[in-house]
Amino acid sequence: MQKKKYFGTDGIRGRVGESLIHPEFVLKLGWAVGNVFKEQGKSKVLIGKDTRISGYLLESVLEAGLTAAGMNVDLLGPMPTPAIAYLTRTLRASAGVVISASHNPYYDNGIKFFSKEGVKISDELEYAIEDQLEKPMQIVSAAELGKAKRVNDAIGRYVEFCKSTLGLNSCLTGMKIVVDCANGATYKAAPLVFRELGAEIYERGNAPNGFNINDRCGSTYPENLAKAVLAEKADVGVAFDGDGDRVVMVDENGVVVDGDELLFIMAKYYQSHNNLQGGVIGTSMSNFGLEKSFADLGIAFQRTNVGDRYVLEALRKNNWMLGGESSGHIVNLGLTTTGDGIISALQILSIMYNTGQSLGKLKSEMLKLPQILLNVKIAQPVNLAKELQVLDVVRMVEQRLGQRGRVLLRASGTEPLIRVMVEGEDECLVRQMAEEIAEAVRGIAGKF
Repeated sequence: MQKKKYFGTDGIRGRVGESLIHPEFVLKLGWAVGNVFKEQGKSKVLIGKDTRISGYLLESVLEAGLTAAGMNVDLLGPMPTPAIAYLTRTLRASAGVVISASHNPYYDNGIKFFSKEGVKISDELEYAIEDQLEKPMQIVSAAELGKAKRVNDAIGRYVEFCKSTLGLNSCLTGMKIVVDCANGATYKAAPLVFRELGAEIYERGNAPNGFNINDRCGSTYPENLAKAVLAEKADVGVAFDGDGDRVVMVDENGVVVDGDELLFIMAKYYQSHNNLQGGVIGTSMSNFGLEKSFADLGIAFQRTNVGDRYVLEALRKNNWMLGGESSGHIVNLGLTTTGDGIISALQILSIMYNTGQSLGKLKSEMLKLPQILLNVKIAQPVNLAKELQVLDVVRMVEQRLGQRGRVLLRASGTEPLIRVMVEGEDECLVRQMAEEIAEAVRGIAGKF
């Protein structure tokens, strides 16, 4: 299969003002997307975004490109990514477009697409869009131009959907929750969901200004949430990333609970209630302790490449329902079609409520090996398979770990980084070995 020119692992992403996230390119991208979906006899596309300042600009030019191709557009405004997936299905749209760079800083942005089924579009559709991008842009006649309108009740529709995933009689009454919305797309929806279910909440990261998304808040800075949980004497803390498809939590003792542990809690609870369909999908980054804990419970576990689309592909192939990443991106096909931070958090909170157990107690039953992840910045793409000096260091570390740990070295699909991950039984030794590999990677990165 040929390499894509524009699409990466999660849509199209880059720094605002550079070649891809630039008004001229995004205008034509909207036109190309419109042409592809128009060929399938469909006529409406939804556009949602997170809270970055550049969202205004990109929303406008995407709208212009789509309407120039003859497509109608429904504008949702700032909404979590999974909300756009849900509304694409329920509003019977041809496709959903999300303007977001997820957990990245405000100066980055990206564009990703959902099909009418509420899942990421296929490789075939991405290739078709790229083919259109190579053609000259030709606008339809004035009589065929599309129209655009705002959807005023989008937040309310999504809030009710999130609540419905717990059942009509469920509630969170009496729970004290600190909610960190990362100054991002969940800043309206998440507080409404938790409050309407009866929880007492303390809000953080709920005042977006276009520049403070993911800035020392949200799921990428859970240590700040941990301090707030202890200060408020809360039962639990919940932190989302900028576009709301990931969640990380903090227990009553101020200890961070990552996606692996959340996945374990859900799977164990579902199994005990005969509601776990098949096994669980993780990724190459999932903690080895998660795999061991599932084996002890008799729950099948498979790994796939990092990225929610790969998790989803594996779930569909196996006809399983539950999978996720240590970053907190959890997919539960029994409830929705994509990773949803709010719905994932609700599942954990409901388990706490129904069992009467704290988050700390629930997660304590999973063995978790010390895992050190280091990010090394690179100036340009690196073919790690050809960097012998790095591979030699990796081999030496793997020999020292034996069967009691593992090493993972990979290029990020969304940022100019090489990710170095080492896990084993001794945290000090694991950290030392991760630093050794990272230093070797810095040696090749410095050549550019």
